[in-house]
Amino acid sequence: MINKQLLEILACPVCKSDVKLNKDKLICKNKKCAKIYLIKDGIPIMLA
Repeated sequence: MINKQLLEILACPVCKSDVKLNKDKLICKNKKCAKIYLIKDGIPIMLA
């Protein structure tokens, strides 16, 4: 899992909005963007 402190500072690289954790992925909270970023081996893959 991702550390809560890390989750607080992560932002979507496309729109700069916050992200939320959903099982094994991060989802942008901005409804217009809503990009999904996978987490592999505890590391978020946040390539635009």
